Amino acid sequence: MASKRLVIVESPTKATKIAGFLGRDYIVESSRGHVRDLPTSASEVPAKYKGQSWARTGVDVDNDFQPIYVVSADKKSTIKDLKAKLAGVDELLLATDGDREGEAIAWHLMEELKPKVPVKRMVFHEITKSAIEEAVTNPRDIDVDLVDAQETRRILDRLYGYEVSPVLWKKVMPRLSAGRVQSVATRLVVDRERERIAFVTASYWDLDTVLDAGADADPRNFPARLATVGDAKVAQGRDFNSSGQLTSQDALVLDEEAARTLAEALREARLVVSSVDSKPYTRRPYEPFRTTTLQQEAGRKLGFTSERTMRVAQELYEKGFITYMRTDSVTLAGQAIRAAREQVKELYGERYLPEKPRVYASKVKNAQEAHEAIRPAGDTFAHPDQTGLSGDPYRLYQLIWRRTLASQMADARGESLSIRIDATHRPVANGATTSGLVASGRTITFPGFLQAYVQGVDDDSASDDAQTRLPILTKGQELAVAKVDAVGHETRPPARYTEPSLVAKLEELEIGRPSTYASIIRTITARDYVFKKGSALVPTWLAFAVTRLLEEHFSELVDYAFTAQLEDRLDDIAAGKAERLGVLSDFYRGPDGSAHHGLETLVTELGDIDARALSTFPLGDSGIDVRVGRYGTYVESSDGRRANVPEDMAPDALTVDVAEELLSRPLDEERELGVDESTGTMIVAKNGRYGPYVTEILPEDAPKSAKPRTGSLFKDMSLDDVDLPIALQLLNLPRVVGKDSEGNEITAQNGRYGPYLKRGTDSRSLTAEDQIFTITLEEALAIYAQPKTRGRAAAAAPLKEFGEDPASGKPVVLKSGRFGPYVTDGETNATLRRDDDPESVTPERAFELLAEKRAKGPAKKPARKPAARKSTAKKTTTSRKKTT
Repeated sequence: MASKRLVIVESPTKATKIAGFLGRDYIVESSRGHVRDLPTSASEVPAKYKGQSWARTGVDVDNDFQPIYVVSADKKSTIKDLKAKLAGVDELLLATDGDREGEAIAWHLMEELKPKVPVKRMVFHEITKSAIEEAVTNPRDIDVDLVDAQETRRILDRLYGYEVSPVLWKKVMPRLSAGRVQSVATRLVVDRERERIAFVTASYWDLDTVLDAGADADPRNFPARLATVGDAKVAQGRDFNSSGQLTSQDALVLDEEAARTLAEALREARLVVSSVDSKPYTRRPYEPFRTTTLQQEAGRKLGFTSERTMRVAQELYEKGFITYMRTDSVTLAGQAIRAAREQVKELYGERYLPEKPRVYASKVKNAQEAHEAIRPAGDTFAHPDQTGLSGDPYRLYQLIWRRTLASQMADARGESLSIRIDATHRPVANGATTSGLVASGRTITFPGFLQAYVQGVDDDSASDDAQTRLPILTKGQELAVAKVDAVGHETRPPARYTEPSLVAKLEELEIGRPSTYASIIRTITARDYVFKKGSALVPTWLAFAVTRLLEEHFSELVDYAFTAQLEDRLDDIAAGKAERLGVLSDFYRGPDGSAHHGLETLVTELGDIDARALSTFPLGDSGIDVRVGRYGTYVESSDGRRANVPEDMAPDALTVDVAEELLSRPLDEERELGVDESTGTMIVAKNGRYGPYVTEILPEDAPKSAKPRTGSLFKDMSLDDVDLPIALQLLNLPRVVGKDSEGNEITAQNGRYGPYLKRGTDSRSLTAEDQIFTITLEEALAIYAQPKTRGRAAAAAPLKEFGEDPASGKPVVLKSGRFGPYVTDGETNATLRRDDDPESVTPERAFELLAEKRAKGPAKKPARKPAARKSTAKKTTTSRKKTT
């Protein structure tokens, strides 16, 4: 008679999927995550420990930091069911995830189930049939080092939170929390806002210049940058420091008068090409995704939060579409490299394959945790359109699939061109009679991996596929000025963190684990330490107060280097290079012979903390203070006047002038406009930070987490003439204008720098605020069909121009896009077929592709169908008993 085996995984979805790969001799059940943990309340602490001084933490700090584990109430029935199933089998296979958390779940299951049959650890990194079969055939024992690392992290976090948080409750505000990683992440966001507050803006001028190479040139007109006036280099934004001071004494700062005088002189100047410098351009592919880079790219390209990315990735993994999504590795298995190369050859042709497979080196510190990179599952990769996926899962799978293929593709190649132009003109302000201009360009002659994937960017820098075409010029050639205007600029403070850039910074500082970043950002947002303004993470004044307390009284605990070193020691435990007791003792009681105090000493010898001073932030020497109170943030003047600070006001926006405005505003100044019938809330017009605004009055029984909608009035509106219909329009911004031919949504909205359109990560300025409500889809598409104007990332110049389309009458161009070359008339986009060579596409072929695309109509999502069943394998281990 065949033996029966019980396989335990974390989730019901995985259990169902894996059961389909195993025969009738296997019972596959789910633990539904962790089955036991440290007590979360006093009622969960076992009676025999309730009198102990350490009982509230659940960690016996006097007995080698032994933890007390309890089965949560909602898992008792799960344990009972698993024990019943275990009674009828001959072997137990613990098939939880292969990271530290998964290893700990497996150990806790063994401790709680107390099996009398053999126990093995089954580990897999993708849920495909072959991977599951491999895991069943090659089990291992439980890795106690990984269990120790997880347990040590859990105890560190418990001691930190339970010892430090009560200090915040007493000195700042009730129900706050501190944490080993969350407090450091909060400090990062606060430090960036401090930089913005201290930032001093500098003004400078330069020229917006377009040169004319003559009627025979292609293109005839091209932009050039003013580089020098006489022998002096012209100052740009990068030449000023954060105090607004010039960092280079040799740089010439143009004011408005000097810039306008120079612009006039250049219109009559003689311009001659002085040098033409051409260099080959090569760009290697990006490495495959690991957890943090997936979170960053999904944020940039798809607009996903880190939490949303991990939730969707978990779903894709459990359904067998991708490999395990919590990994530091960028390595691909041999079978994955072969699958990627075969698909590249099939989809793009042999010339897109490098001669040898590409091998990427991982930076993983603990080899035992070095999973593969995140990639499509299986020995062959499913094309996104053949998966039956839709919505978020489809979009994320497509991102992973493209990145994986690109990692095994040929380099992108092209040419970088730099042209210097000398201008001779009448004397200007500093007596100079010559100026130097520079034109830079880049063309891509072979897209290579860019045909499949282009990485997103966090700022206004150009993406890897951006191109700027310049005409063919020769040394000594004379040019003319097509346009020259004097343009004023102001330096900008450092950008706030977004979720992707904060994740990147945490990873750079080696703080926390990639698998925890999503929950960290969720926590600091939920605690009201951070709120979102667009995609930017803005700290609250509450975060300032909490960070100040921690810096002044627990400085080591929010020190970036100390936190990273602690992470290293956890990695050492996981690798078997360190013992848990030494790490915990050093953290709690301080290293022997060291001047550093442990957490216990810091808390017990805290001394007096002036809660009022801690939560007070003077606005310079104005006599006005910002105060964080129990019921919100307010400003207070030296004569006792007070005014609440709007919740959505960023700290760097609260200047002395703004504070004076808040203090001088009558407390009851608001005007009721009427009730929004769709919500039942009263809409009012009020005065605020950015002048007048409209908002809604939430009912008293609204959830605490509910935030009222607000909308600033346009510059030509006033409190006296705004009415309910206008207010509702403002409250419902951004306005959806429509979708382009590829299904991308275009919205119109107002921002700090004025009205603009937004399509994905591509934004375009509008000329007037009222366009937000009036612009049509056709008008928006026409704007997107034009290159971006100077001041934001320039749009890639077209590769070719074909003239007017016979059907639409609009100019058709060839462009290099995110997913390869395509032709467009500004409304309809058509990707080139595999057999179309970008270099030899004719106008007739371009018009034909557009006609075919129009005939097909909008792209339809594939019908949802059951995905082919796949499985993944995990290894098994024997367990080592631990006492608690």
